[in-house]
Amino acid sequence: MPIDMNYSFLARLAIAGLLGAAIGFERECRAKEAGTRTHFLVAVSSCLMMIVSQWGFQDMTAFAGNGFYRCDVSRVAAQIVSGIGFIGGGTIMMQKQVVHGLTTAAGLWTVAGIGMAVGGGLYGLGISATVFALIGLEALRFFLRRFRTKSCYIVFITKDRSKLIDVTNELNANDYHILSYSVSSEKSGNEESLKVKMWLRERVPNGENQILRFMQQFPGIEIEKVE
Repeated sequence: MPIDMNYSFLARLAIAGLLGAAIGFERECRAKEAGTRTHFLVAVSSCLMMIVSQWGFQDMTAFAGNGFYRCDVSRVAAQIVSGIGFIGGGTIMMQKQVVHGLTTAAGLWTVAGIGMAVGGGLYGLGISATVFALIGLEALRFFLRRFRTKSCYIVFITKDRSKLIDVTNELNANDYHILSYSVSSEKSGNEESLKVKMWLRERVPNGENQILRFMQQFPGIEIEKVE
């Protein structure tokens, strides 16, 4: 193989690695499961397999009937698409009935595609895909977090019924939407306690624990659970 071609392959590996590392760096800054090194390796390996798929079997032929035909070398590259699913699946976790890691898994799949594009010599396409991916991860995150909401389950105990009214009014006044709630009475001697269970929908522009900070401002309320 000509030396110039080898240099071209090395350049493709380097470009793919840099593009993958750029997306991985963003994920690592967000403390996600897969960071710079993982994305770098996925991009380089995808690029390498694409190069092997294109150029590694140039002289291979197979016999069929009365003549020869070329092997379908695209099968090597096709396996990248399905194979990356095993790595992506390892970043997906479920905690408290909530799925985490889907964005990182999708990012790994995107990085594999970028590596394949660069490995195939489509530099502009790979760079453009990287830019779009970073826009999707950063710019859209900044824009959507103002509108993003999530459901929250909270359990608290109070001995004063008026506190329940105060909490409900303050929640409604601060953009917390009460989906449902239940109140049960518990007696201990002559004292009566109210156990309140609430399902809320909250906006989360400033972090996922803001409901806990919000509830702590009410005296006479004991928070039992926040999920």
